[in-house]
Amino acid sequence: MGRVFVVTLEGKIYSCKYCKTHLALCEDIVSKSFQCRHGKAYLFNKVANVTVGTTEERMMMTGLHIVADIFCVSCGSIVGWKYETAHDKNQKYKEGKSVLERYKISGPDGNYYWASHEAHIGGSDADDA
Repeated sequence: MGRVFVVTLEGKIYSCKYCKTHLALCEDIVSKSFQCRHGKAYLFNKVANVTVGTTEERMMMTGLHIVADIFCVSCGSIVGWKYETAHDKNQKYKEGKSVLERYKISGPDGNYYWASHEAHIGGSDADDA
């Protein structure tokens, strides 16, 4: 395996909870109202320092989507998913955007989000992981 190229972001950043690699900027948040199996998740216009897994169809609370899991480029931890295709025209705004699961990242102030005991177990996407 070759050398890992990591981009250093400037500003208020969200980073991987496990290795502190920068993943996204606060200014790129589209929505904080998403849900995953473990609690809150945020939709971002763009993310950095991730690798994209294999695409697959997933049934989420808002309908059928083609998504791919995204992984931290440094430590390999799954940090969320990317929307490739939304079949419902009302969900098209998600295409090309990524969701970071809040319990897998640290916030701009260095805080962690702990999975809620009330978190929906079945899945979601405002929405599903």
